[in-house]
Amino acid sequence: MSVEAVLDLDAVGQADAIRAGSVTADELVDAAIARIDERDGALNAVIHRFDDNARASVGAVDPAAPFAGVPMLIKDGVCHTAGDPFHCGMRVLKDIGWTEPDDAWLATRFRAAGFVVVGKTNLPELASTVTCEPLAYGPTRNPWSLDRSPGGSSGGSAAAVAAGMVAVAHGNDMGGSIRFPASMCGLVGLKPTRARTTLGPGFGEYWGPTTHEFVLVRSVRDAAAILDAVHGPGLGDPYTAPAPARPFAAEIASNPGPLRLGGGERRHHAECDAAVEIAGRALEALGHRVDVVPVDFVDEARPMEALIVLFPSFIARDVDRWSTRIGRPIALDELEPNNAAMTELGRGCTAVQWQAALEGVQSWSRDVARRFVDDYDLLLTPTVPDPPQMIGAADPVKFDAVAYTIPFNLTGQPAISLPVHWTDDGLPIGVQLVAPMAREDLLLQVGAQLEAALPWSTRRPPGM
Repeated sequence: MSVEAVLDLDAVGQADAIRAGSVTADELVDAAIARIDERDGALNAVIHRFDDNARASVGAVDPAAPFAGVPMLIKDGVCHTAGDPFHCGMRVLKDIGWTEPDDAWLATRFRAAGFVVVGKTNLPELASTVTCEPLAYGPTRNPWSLDRSPGGSSGGSAAAVAAGMVAVAHGNDMGGSIRFPASMCGLVGLKPTRARTTLGPGFGEYWGPTTHEFVLVRSVRDAAAILDAVHGPGLGDPYTAPAPARPFAAEIASNPGPLRLGGGERRHHAECDAAVEIAGRALEALGHRVDVVPVDFVDEARPMEALIVLFPSFIARDVDRWSTRIGRPIALDELEPNNAAMTELGRGCTAVQWQAALEGVQSWSRDVARRFVDDYDLLLTPTVPDPPQMIGAADPVKFDAVAYTIPFNLTGQPAISLPVHWTDDGLPIGVQLVAPMAREDLLLQVGAQLEAALPWSTRRPPGM
């Protein structure tokens, strides 16, 4: 098998090919670097290149590691890497050439799993919007249609994986930032259960309870195998997810039996409704029951009232924290307008308002969890209510686009976006499955069933 053919495989396939001697890790890393050279000029997905360091690090990879020698990319936010630029989409950090002295624990786990980090990917400033158009680095473009956004905030990672530069790229999800770009770019995007992966050593939680760290990939089996490699608490984490009953990779071949799924309502863009219908028919053919019921809890006032307090506070705290780290106050005019406005709002939040918002989220989360006990095993929804948007069209302060993703950042439940549909003009559309807390096993089992019924992992954007 040629090295180009191996690079087109998923991460599990690439690791198998290296172990079998079909290619060497050096050859595969070189091929990924060449693919970035060839394809990123049109996309602007990779903003920091680690070519020499990546080549030099191959020899230090443990050959027994599950992904020994497989190249990957890291999003330039939250998960920092030792000695490398870390700008979080901010012009001020780019201008001063900020670097981080050490690895986040998740980065250390990626390396221990055998991954070779070949670069870092673009994101919106402070990861705060659902597109990927920072003033610091310019917009990332969707490989399925270059005039459209790959989504955000993990848009650079999604575009790079969809374009075949690498099979796996890190992302994080505070309001949909793994699932949203996965839907926009035809990928699998799993947001694990809260605390399934660590945010240490820098944070116990980041942006309150909303942040979840993981990856964007092409196949359900990659999501399972990589979760096996990197899950688990870090020392001193404030809370942890329950340990899985068995390896996540073992769930891929496991039949969950007939399940009850709620959701599937039709009230969105016709193509997003079509994706839900396609998934629903496939699930019913697999023996599951899909009850079309309104997902009315996403429209309730409590989470929206909390978000109005929480998210401005998150942004304001980020700006103040970075001001402390760089040794001077960051002025509002150094931020993009939406983040400047959010910072001003957040600085006006009182401790009493913050606590009330958290209590509202926790009360609402208990009500949502009860639905999964009383009404259904999984929830089926659109991942996003609209197809990929044109560059420049996204409203950075509207929550409508994340109406189906952000609720499960607040509850902490695991959720996955699966690419089940493409429009007539070739744009990918994902659907979301949501499980009860700590039940990634159900998402992986059903996700693998859907992938077998509606194969997507070998689909590529034109010319990629």
